[in-house]
Amino acid sequence: MTLQRERLNDVTPVFLLLGQWLQLAGWCAVAVHGGPWGCTAAALAGAVTFRHLQETSHFAVHGVLVRSGRLNTLLAEAAVHVPLGFVPVSVRRRRHVREHHPNATLAGVDPNLAELHAAGLRPGASSVDHLLGMVYPLTPTGAYGTLRGLTALWREPGGGKLRAVGPLVVTAASAVLFGWEAAVFAFLLPRLLLYPQLAWMSLLVEHRWFDPEHVTGPPVAVEAGRCLRLYPRNALLALLARGTWLPYGDLYHFAHSAHPAVRWNYLPALERSLHGPTYRPHALLLGDSAVLRRHRTALASASGACADPTASARL
Repeated sequence: MTLQRERLNDVTPVFLLLGQWLQLAGWCAVAVHGGPWGCTAAALAGAVTFRHLQETSHFAVHGVLVRSGRLNTLLAEAAVHVPLGFVPVSVRRRRHVREHHPNATLAGVDPNLAELHAAGLRPGASSVDHLLGMVYPLTPTGAYGTLRGLTALWREPGGGKLRAVGPLVVTAASAVLFGWEAAVFAFLLPRLLLYPQLAWMSLLVEHRWFDPEHVTGPPVAVEAGRCLRLYPRNALLALLARGTWLPYGDLYHFAHSAHPAVRWNYLPALERSLHGPTYRPHALLLGDSAVLRRHRTALASASGACADPTASARL
């Protein structure tokens, strides 16, 4: 932490965020001049860029992106939340730092678990419900929810209208500066469908949502029982994940949960010094330890326990 405070500055993160938007501008040009394949590449790259922006702002929400607390909020708002149409930083900080972190996987208090339940991932879910829950942002209901969240920004107090206009301004600027292909494929399609799906996938691999080990004791022990660590031995898949859908500190969510004030570049070394987590899956979808398969098994087990009237007595 002493080393992190010594190296923390207010300049490097500004260039990091500017670089992300400069990269997006390049993909806008690819969408306009690259034909169908260029539009496809721009859409995928735009979604990845938005994931990187979201995760960068996540550390601003924790107050460790730059030295100044106010600048953390300002950068997150100006470079991420307003142009992408996110809720105010103060709202995200309350939900994520105060409500989610101390209550992860606890039904009734964890807002992230509530999102999963709302998507149909709850005890008693059928195989179809589980499958649709895995790709919820791509379903009509999920896409409508994304659009409804953007339009709801108009009702936010304070700068809600300005925040709602942000994505419209970016869309218009993309169309004027580059062309309609840039607006559609490099911004609108990633923002409304592809980026939400990548963010949803990252949410699914944060915790053992439906079968956590409820451990008491220091934060490291507690988080070891309810977190997971994807791709612990596959360096290639880990590198691919870090470059796309699990950027910055997302792959090291256990270390981040145990020590939320540590910035992403210190998390790999921090993880090596910690014991856990106990669940270290080698795959997302296929294999005995795969995350999505375990979620399905845990939901089925929870459904059976709820249906058995003697389950509470045995537990």
